[in-house]
Amino acid sequence: MKHTWIRPVLVLLAIVAWLAIGGMGGQTFGKLSDVQENDSAAFLPASAESTEAAEAHADFVQSDSVPALLVVEGGSAEDLAAVQGFVDDLLEEPLEGDPEGRTVGDVVLTGPGGMGPQATASDDGEASLVTFAVDAEVFAEQVGEDSFATVFVDAVRASWEEADLGLDGYVTGPAGLVADLSEAFAGIDGILLLVALAVVLVILLIVYRSPVLPFLVLATSMLALTGAIIAVFALADADVITLNGQSQGIMFILVVGATTDYSLLLVARYREELLRTQSPYAALGTAWRRSLEPIAASAGTVVLGLLVLLLSDLKSNSSLGPAGAIGIVASFLAALTLLPALLLIGGKHARGVFWPAMPRYRGDDAAADPVHADLSLEEREKVTAALETKAGVWGKVSRMVDARPRVVWAAAAVGLAVFAAMLPTFQSGGLGERDVFLGEVESIEGFDVLEAHFDAGATSPIRVIADADEADAVLAAVSEIEGVDEAYLLTASVAAGAPAGVVPNEEPLEVDGRVEIVAVTQVAASSVEATEIVEDVRDDVHAIDESALVGGQAAETLDTRLTSERDLRVILPTILLVILVVLMLLLRAVVAPVLIILANVLSFAATMGLAAVVFNHVLDFPGTDPAVPLLGFVFLVALGVDYSIFLMSRAREESLVHGNREGMRRALAVTGGVITSAGIVLAATFAALSVIPLIFLAQIAFIVSVGVLIDTFVVRSLLVPGLVADVGRLSWWPFHKKIAD
Repeated sequence: MKHTWIRPVLVLLAIVAWLAIGGMGGQTFGKLSDVQENDSAAFLPASAESTEAAEAHADFVQSDSVPALLVVEGGSAEDLAAVQGFVDDLLEEPLEGDPEGRTVGDVVLTGPGGMGPQATASDDGEASLVTFAVDAEVFAEQVGEDSFATVFVDAVRASWEEADLGLDGYVTGPAGLVADLSEAFAGIDGILLLVALAVVLVILLIVYRSPVLPFLVLATSMLALTGAIIAVFALADADVITLNGQSQGIMFILVVGATTDYSLLLVARYREELLRTQSPYAALGTAWRRSLEPIAASAGTVVLGLLVLLLSDLKSNSSLGPAGAIGIVASFLAALTLLPALLLIGGKHARGVFWPAMPRYRGDDAAADPVHADLSLEEREKVTAALETKAGVWGKVSRMVDARPRVVWAAAAVGLAVFAAMLPTFQSGGLGERDVFLGEVESIEGFDVLEAHFDAGATSPIRVIADADEADAVLAAVSEIEGVDEAYLLTASVAAGAPAGVVPNEEPLEVDGRVEIVAVTQVAASSVEATEIVEDVRDDVHAIDESALVGGQAAETLDTRLTSERDLRVILPTILLVILVVLMLLLRAVVAPVLIILANVLSFAATMGLAAVVFNHVLDFPGTDPAVPLLGFVFLVALGVDYSIFLMSRAREESLVHGNREGMRRALAVTGGVITSAGIVLAATFAALSVIPLIFLAQIAFIVSVGVLIDTFVVRSLLVPGLVADVGRLSWWPFHKKIAD
């Protein structure tokens, strides 16, 4: 045959091209942390009240800082002297790894008269507190692969341990929280990916029972990931998107899970074709063409669903949209270009990738193709029965659904509705910043000591920017709010770092006819209780001065929650509409897509209801991150509908030849194994997110993993097939007449 050399050359070129991408992406792999931003304030929209308050506050205090707090259990005169001696020595310590060779003292702002950080005893004499005001511009720097927060906090913690004063000390405050968050995210490039790949490898070894094929799929996933990393790093480095550790971890999981799912579908179809086609090239060509539409629809659904996140006012969500979409596109391209090349690397001996269970060409035995053969009704029934017998457990499921479709879908719907009834108990009020970790970290232990002995809110107070003419009324209102220990007007001496009231009868600072009121809360700004106090402050202050702005760390947490609630109202219906349109285009029908959407919404409600029970009564979480319901919906509806797409695209193909009911039987029997494997893989990869010790990722891991399994074993296996079989040909309306009788 002429030009037979072209096919192996194309195979080789595809592999070389992806290896080149892998080489470039490998150099970028560990650099994503360099372009991460994990400060929650950076993700709020410019219109958020706390953002506007922060901008106004900058006019009152020219040199902004981020507090790092050293809180020590021990407040006697001797303890205080020992702590102060440690602080004086610490200021001379070099910051390890800093390319500029700066010391701790070089990056800490001084108070009035050039005074450095001072150790202060608590009123009960049982603790000491030192506040290091780290220059905000320096704090935002990246030092090698670490954030400056990590470098600074690690230096203080290491020096404290070396000093060995016999006292328990903790570095906490906003700087301590950021450092501990950075430490938690440090496992994304390593342990998270290793766990996800190990889990996928085990599942693939079980599914394929081959020592070769699983590694080809994993290689495809890794090269897809490196391709995605190149694009995402470029966008984050150019400040087009704002990337945080959570988005990076989710993107990694999406790429590995999606690439494996697409690979499973293509390989399953390829194995089918090898039974009836002698040439591996021809078999893969047929499998590729028949897999292209469902895989493209699946990828398109997820990409469009993720891009809807661009409507989010939270930059952490809106940046996850394009980052995740890029990952899915990379998965799609790798699964349909690199994997086929790897499958054909053996040329005419390409069946060897399935060793030892290689699919053999059946010749004449394959003539009765269950899709294409022109058989009588009786012969078709025999072929379908044979298919169901060969499919094992999924053949039994197929027969069960066909025998009593209404009973099956009704029972599945009732079961899901029982769990969905628990949805109102889902705690969606948000988390304080101190509640984000799984287990104890030093910054949280420090907050506990701080609250026990000091006015915990003094280091990150609520800041109210109000009209100067309403200053007295606003100050009085804020002072009377429950949970506020004290409130005072910001003066020049206080802005310079002096304690309030040091200069008697000092006039408040006034900028553009406005003043700033500082409110110290009884609880730390990182707690949920602090956000509740902010709500009360806003209610009372806005009643006096509508233009007043209430900001601060706790206000930023509150605005994050409020923005997430707004995003839910806007994004949820948009995603449903987008996915509905994609399904209509794919299935060339209206009724079936509507049924699928309703089934997936019920599945989401059931998953969230089950999550509420587990989070509240089993894992005893203090609450739920504000972004969890939104991201849970995006992933479950966009990813969960994939399995219905895989099933229904095959059902349409079969139904055009064999009729609706028999077509669904055959589709369910043939695709049952591969779709179940794909669902288990995706659930397992998302479960790997739980190795990162953050409540947000643990909640996303549980919701998506459980939800995908529900979609795989209940929605795709029982609910959707039962509904389509019960509704009959009208499922394919308005083109139902094309479906065979």
